Amino acid sequence: MSVGTETARIVFAGGGTGGHLFPAIAIADRITELVQNKMTVDIAFVGTKRGLEYRMRESLGYPLHLINVRGIARSLAFKNLLVPFILIGALVQSMLLLRKLSPDVVVGTGGYVSWPVLKVAAFRKIVSVLQEQNSFPGITTRRLAQRAERIYLGFERAREHLRTKGKIIVTGNPVRASVMNGSRAEAVKAFGLDPEKKTILVLGGSQGARTVNNAVLNSLEKAQLPAEYQLLWQTGKRDYKEVAARQGRALTARAGRKVTDCALFPFADRMDLVYAAADLAIARAGALTLAELVSCGLPSILIPYPYAAGDHQRKNAADLVARKMAVVIDEKDLDAVDLLDEAVALHRSERFQQMKRTITEWNQDRRPAADVIAEDIVNLICEVRKVGR
Repeated sequence: MSVGTETARIVFAGGGTGGHLFPAIAIADRITELVQNKMTVDIAFVGTKRGLEYRMRESLGYPLHLINVRGIARSLAFKNLLVPFILIGALVQSMLLLRKLSPDVVVGTGGYVSWPVLKVAAFRKIVSVLQEQNSFPGITTRRLAQRAERIYLGFERAREHLRTKGKIIVTGNPVRASVMNGSRAEAVKAFGLDPEKKTILVLGGSQGARTVNNAVLNSLEKAQLPAEYQLLWQTGKRDYKEVAARQGRALTARAGRKVTDCALFPFADRMDLVYAAADLAIARAGALTLAELVSCGLPSILIPYPYAAGDHQRKNAADLVARKMAVVIDEKDLDAVDLLDEAVALHRSERFQQMKRTITEWNQDRRPAADVIAEDIVNLICEVRKVGR
């Protein structure tokens, strides 16, 4: 796996949201571990000021280079007239950046920032690879696939939407190692939970999921959770104050107790603790969320976002349901069910135990996606160095 004394350079282009950024971090971290004492590697990220990557730049662990790019607004807007000029500028910025960094491989993980960087990589004949998280590939992946050397898929069914001469490898989605190693004892203390109770995690994503939040609130306003259960609830920043106001009594400790039945938080940087505290999750069906739930051994009730592009969240969820790792409740059916009653009933059932066993066996039988992708990228670099550019 050695490529000599020269430094191997890798550029990651992807971000905007955690769904695009965190898989890139997982792959980059694994490459760094994999090549330790074997080769020198220089990794850089490309992102935008609008993306999560910019807000995380201090903790990212890798240099972040910024370009200015954005997509077309879904509604008719004057700013859409500026998009062609912005894209031309992004291509020029990407050309200058890749000339400066001179990477062996460019890795695209989705989001608008991937497009100009990988277009320039293809023009300059730099090896490029893509990592697609969803069962229905994003528009960036679909447009770039034809020139990619490798495409790593989170879901097998994404293959049918791609035209490429490159090699497609179904790996599953890469998950950061740090997410999987949380301490339950530390998590219980951090969130003020009762270590003797079972914890239902409500997880709507960094922005929350208003419909899911309302369904949980409706359940709690009808009746309290059974005494042996508690909630750990990520509301999202947008909904936090409203949820707290409606559920004020559930946010305070019961008489004589030092713990609460419901721990709210808008967003967490330590997702390892969030997952470590949970026994069962209620969540949307974003690709990264599903990968993290499975990697952390959590059965789930999934509520796919019905307006996702290509209905990809429903397709993502269907994959886990087929493997008996999750159950699905459609958003349109939420008014007809008591969501927390459904969660408690599932947790108490033999079906839940079977889901736990299935997830455990799945994790034991498969190599982590980050390992597979990182190893393949390192091998690609070796091939590039052998044949030259």
